[in-house]
Amino acid sequence: MLQDKGQHPIHHILYFLNGLAILLCFSGLFIPLMDPDAGVYASISRTMAANNDYVNLYFQETDWLDKPHFPFWITAVFFKLFGYYDWVYKLPGILFVLLGAYYTYRFAVKFYNKTIALWSVFILLTAMHIIISNNDVRAEPFLTGLIIASIYHFSNTLIGNWGWQLVWACFFAGLAVMTKGIFTLIPIGAAVAGQLILKQEWKQLFHWKWILALLLVILFISPELYCLWKQFDTHPEKIVLGSQQVSGIRFFLWDSQFGRFFNTGPIKGKGDKLFFLHTLLWAFLPWSLIMYTALYSRIRQGIKKINTPFTEWFTLCSSLMTLLVFSFSGFQLPHYTNIIFPMLAILSAVLIDHQVSKGQIVFGKIQNGLIVLMLVLVGGLLFFYQPALSILFIIAALLLLILLFLLPKLSPVSKQWYPYLRSGITVLFIAIFLNLCFYPDLLRYQSGNQGAAHMNKQFPTEPLGRLGIYFPSGEFYLHQPTYRSSVEEISLKKFSKARILFVTAEEMEQLEKAGVAIKKLKSFDEFHVTMLSLKFINPKTRQKELKQHYLIRLL
Repeated sequence: MLQDKGQHPIHHILYFLNGLAILLCFSGLFIPLMDPDAGVYASISRTMAANNDYVNLYFQETDWLDKPHFPFWITAVFFKLFGYYDWVYKLPGILFVLLGAYYTYRFAVKFYNKTIALWSVFILLTAMHIIISNNDVRAEPFLTGLIIASIYHFSNTLIGNWGWQLVWACFFAGLAVMTKGIFTLIPIGAAVAGQLILKQEWKQLFHWKWILALLLVILFISPELYCLWKQFDTHPEKIVLGSQQVSGIRFFLWDSQFGRFFNTGPIKGKGDKLFFLHTLLWAFLPWSLIMYTALYSRIRQGIKKINTPFTEWFTLCSSLMTLLVFSFSGFQLPHYTNIIFPMLAILSAVLIDHQVSKGQIVFGKIQNGLIVLMLVLVGGLLFFYQPALSILFIIAALLLLILLFLLPKLSPVSKQWYPYLRSGITVLFIAIFLNLCFYPDLLRYQSGNQGAAHMNKQFPTEPLGRLGIYFPSGEFYLHQPTYRSSVEEISLKKFSKARILFVTAEEMEQLEKAGVAIKKLKSFDEFHVTMLSLKFINPKTRQKELKQHYLIRLL
């Protein structure tokens, strides 16, 4: 461990800013859920809690086989405790991100010092995609905490009494597998194996405890294996993903992960070898350039076999191997990178500490430029999109802007810390803008939650029918159930479960052509809010980008 040289005044500022960053993690709690993923996961968890069925996963009354159970178990328990609200759905994911911040701190203190540890937490909590994911909660916030926790406890198994440390490491690893699949073992295994290989600790590498670790992971994922066997393997007659005789265990252990990697499974994507390279440029803002330099510096250190008092290889090996595997995968999404953000944050914090201690100012100037660029982009979004501004946002934004300019000067720290402090404060300002201003306004254009709110208010006791329209968030918010139908079924008067339908403009036209008597109740603007475009952002061209969804009544 590299010791701090005395008590740093920077610690007090970082304590304050990390506290502020933690507080702002919760600023998106009350924003409506975004389709498709958050709405799907919330609906599945709600069904689980409502039915007291923690074995089977159902979505829209059909068997659902895509993600493992753990996030749904946790969310269902929270629903049981606090009720079926969007903030309850988001809360567990945010808490797991904070678990990741806690273990990031513990890892960095163990291998470096308190200054680097506090910076690591601040960098993690102000990375742009962490801000986004704390609002649009999927599986990755859970993994952000679970993977660094497992790596930390595995690192403790290498230095003496490893009994309970190995159990905790495998426990967190097992939860990670039950969150996303066995590929989550890659960042964990790469961290441990890379550390031992590069340190040439061959005796540790081939220790029998790794067999025990494997058995413990299998033990901890056994609830998942049982649930999959119970729901799918014992029911070969079920039609799942368009096929019969689908093994849930095989899908979990092979098709879901290797099928996506080789792009041969039922869920396919279009892989780009450079996808994560350019994705991290914005996803890890404002620290991305520092992070890439830190990766290069640590790789160079390893190639030249430069030994320093603080050399550890867990963070580098975990990050690089995960990025390498993901880059060759056939299925890629930006939020996949979040799971290695704790490791990237630690590497970046080491570089920042080194830059300041050596009196180097190059990255300080780069960060100043990024601050200006980010503020200009937010200003442009404010100017062109023209969202409604709440009083709370205006007050919070003014306070953060004051902090941006005054906080570093009010504390006796070196001026070389200023650009890095201001970078993080700028992202906190952006988080306030997104969560108190932009996203609440943007979700007015997601018809599912808007339609559900109208149904709950105007027709609180009536069920809702739908044709092909897909609005999982709306189904989560609705107080009454939804039922699937078709134009043919309705035209033949064989559908009686609901008299109010939620339909697209095309579906409404098909019903009218089929001679179905309907009454328009209300129309809603619809835009795929996770796929923003410049034409949508511009209010002058926005209307052309919108579709219309309708609530109609069958007469």
